Amino acid sequence: MKYHFRIHKGEKFPWAQCVEGEWVTQGHTREELDFNMKEMLDLVLDEPEDSSWIPPMPDSSVKGRNIVEVEVDPKIAMAMMIRVSRLKHGLTQREAAQRMGISNVSQYQRLESGKTANPELGTLVKIKKLFPEFSVDFVLA
Repeated sequence: MKYHFRIHKGEKFPWAQCVEGEWVTQGHTREELDFNMKEMLDLVLDEPEDSSWIPPMPDSSVKGRNIVEVEVDPKIAMAMMIRVSRLKHGLTQREAAQRMGISNVSQYQRLESGKTANPELGTLVKIKKLFPEFSVDFVLA
């Protein structure tokens, strides 16, 4: 999963704005800016301010001058897509856990945590049954 940033030359330092999300960061050098874009993107998508927030999705058609792609950490992308799927179906974490046959809601919550989202194959099958539109291709693309 890759988001797109437009790089700008500031008066003193370079800065970048995410095209899809309007998030902004800067750095003293281009290398620092690259690091900051990745870190900011992972933080925003992993720790949403509101648990019902559905982030804008990456737009693969974005092209142009001064545009760079920034890849989301795969664990964070997986967790985010599971959370987004649940929200689009109007389910709570407890309801999703129950429908997947997970007895402890904290086990389900780990699926939505970018720090631990690394589901086993059997869990991926349960996710796909509950959320037919879910695709790991989007996470890995």
